[in-house]
Amino acid sequence: MSSSDKLRYPVLLVHGMGFRDFKHIGYWGRIPKALEKNGAEVFFGRQDSNGSIESNAQQLRISLENALAVSGADKVNIIAHSKGGLEARYLISSMGYGGRVASLTTVSTPHNGSVTVDKLMKFPQAAVRLGCGAADLWFRLLGDSSPHTYEAVKSFRTADAEKFNAENPDAEGVYYQSYAFAMKKMSSDIFMAVPWAVVNHFEGENDGLLAPRAVKWTNFKGVFYGSKGRGISHCDEVDMRRCRLSADKDGDVSDITDFYVDIINGLMELGF
Repeated sequence: MSSSDKLRYPVLLVHGMGFRDFKHIGYWGRIPKALEKNGAEVFFGRQDSNGSIESNAQQLRISLENALAVSGADKVNIIAHSKGGLEARYLISSMGYGGRVASLTTVSTPHNGSVTVDKLMKFPQAAVRLGCGAADLWFRLLGDSSPHTYEAVKSFRTADAEKFNAENPDAEGVYYQSYAFAMKKMSSDIFMAVPWAVVNHFEGENDGLLAPRAVKWTNFKGVFYGSKGRGISHCDEVDMRRCRLSADKDGDVSDITDFYVDIINGLMELGF
């Protein structure tokens, strides 16, 4: 592979909420190897699963600086899933790291907040905090240094998202792009069936957690459904099952690794 077939800057993969980049059970499935095979040097965010946006961005700063030191590059391309996109934006804007980021690609990131979370946060706050506290204990056992599930969930409210967007505008010199996905029916993904039904009730089509309205941001590339009738879920977006979505190809996404390879090919064409 010649230098012209490689990305100019390394890729920093930034995971979302509820899981992390464990050594042997990665968040991203087959995606990192597919990116490396197609000319990308890959690093990982390694932030907490359920930390706040602010505390996780501090951890991302360390990962970004490590990626620069190891690769010898002066910038990175960030590809972030779900809440990881908010943490990357905070790192770029509030923490002043725009000069070290060439591009930010967000996949199903709740930039505009979730109407469904608005509804769910109307439950008695004592009960919500109790459930979030139990989650904190669990994720601390799994390795989080400072989990704060309540703050993380609260950041998904539409009012909080509006405030976050005002405080974290796109940084000059950074190329932004965003993508949305959707399941085609409740049975598309057994793991996402119940949350899909809840979000569908309040917001219509969604990927099991987020509606396209919630994730649309700068240079929005559209909603992806997959090549067959199943659609693509929030779990599918990061290759949770480690297999193709469909055996057939009909012009849409049949293997999620192809989607990410297309992203880096596009970044390569832009000189990143």
